[in-house]
Amino acid sequence: MREKFRKLLLNDNFILVVILINSVLIYLQVSGYENYYVGILDTICTFIFLFEMIVKHKVHGYRKYWKSPWNRLDGTLVILSFPSVAALFIPNDMVDLSFLMIFRLLRVLRFFRVLHFFPNFRKVVKGFKRAMKESYAILLSFMVIIIIFGLLNCSLFRDADPMRFGTPLRSVYAVFQICTVEGWYEIPNAIAEYYGITSLAAEFVRLYFCFQLILGGIIGMSFINSIFVDAMVQDNNDEVSKKIDQLQKSLDELKSQLK
Repeated sequence: MREKFRKLLLNDNFILVVILINSVLIYLQVSGYENYYVGILDTICTFIFLFEMIVKHKVHGYRKYWKSPWNRLDGTLVILSFPSVAALFIPNDMVDLSFLMIFRLLRVLRFFRVLHFFPNFRKVVKGFKRAMKESYAILLSFMVIIIIFGLLNCSLFRDADPMRFGTPLRSVYAVFQICTVEGWYEIPNAIAEYYGITSLAAEFVRLYFCFQLILGGIIGMSFINSIFVDAMVQDNNDEVSKKIDQLQKSLDELKSQLK
């Protein structure tokens, strides 16, 4: 019986089913659906994940278990979610357990466990890491430009539009909104009304924000996307290059035989 239970906990298909069931339960709880049986099932899922972690520690060993990135994710999520379960067995009048609510909220992170069951997901993660490594300098430069324009806009339009440019943080967010081409025309129109729609200052404001849109939203975002996507699909390009090299080698051998 114990051996069957151990094999069951080491079965990825069984764990995937438990994760999906637990995801549905968390969705119901976050949606405000409070039910005694839903809470019990959620607790059972948490104990299954705990037993899974214990069994993997015994089978693979402590160091080998925590050496795997996915095991580190799984183990961390189990540790973070277990205090909320322990609170069920402690009377509320003994100690204030309100701080454990944050651990209950962190149960939502269990959704991430589904990811490593997806086919070729490791290749996607590898491509993402490579893309971040190759484009982080561009991303940092882009963020610096957004911050500069945010501070400049805060100084220029603090009085004209305090809701968007009243503080540096709001101003940076507004510039980021413009760069993502999200309601970019509403911001200059609102400021233009402050100065007078037909005034020279209003025309300057429109041209100024059009410049920000072209520089950050069109050129900047397109440049970042192109670098990021190129790095993500680099594995595919490498495979195509290898096939081309093999084809070229075969052609060279064929030419030498014909001669």
